[in-house]
Amino acid sequence: MRAGIVGAAALALILTSGAALARDIPAGGFTTGDIIAWLHSKGYPAELTTGSGGLPHVRSNLGDVTFGVYLFDCKADRCGSIQFSAGFATHGKFDISRINEWNRDHRWARGYFDSVNDPWIEYDIDLTPGGTYELLDDEFVTWNTMVDRFTKLYGLP
Repeated sequence: MRAGIVGAAALALILTSGAALARDIPAGGFTTGDIIAWLHSKGYPAELTTGSGGLPHVRSNLGDVTFGVYLFDCKADRCGSIQFSAGFATHGKFDISRINEWNRDHRWARGYFDSVNDPWIEYDIDLTPGGTYELLDDEFVTWNTMVDRFTKLYGLP
């Protein structure tokens, strides 16, 4: 009987401690301030900036690669999804036919060319409902991996 109580107590401790490890993303998603704070907590620079379309986004970098974090599905001041995006100025020296091989061979991040045929890579993340910081951290590792592969495969800075 005592072993059953000890076992039940141990199981309860495991279940509650596991649940305590997951930190929920705020209901409704993130603000730009939340993105900046999260990136800073991971040791990355982050600043609020405005793009050519006038919409604010967060700018950061992975080593030599500058990337933006764009917020989507916004209601009030919170946004339910984000997109990581990085572009590379190649001055027309990139074989645009190669982007199809990237999209065929890499599941998570998609590549495309902008209006001047510079390559871009993007990665979308749905934060709601029920997203956690731990899942976002895992998604960020995938983003880092995809950027590293993209730049190495195509000889980009």
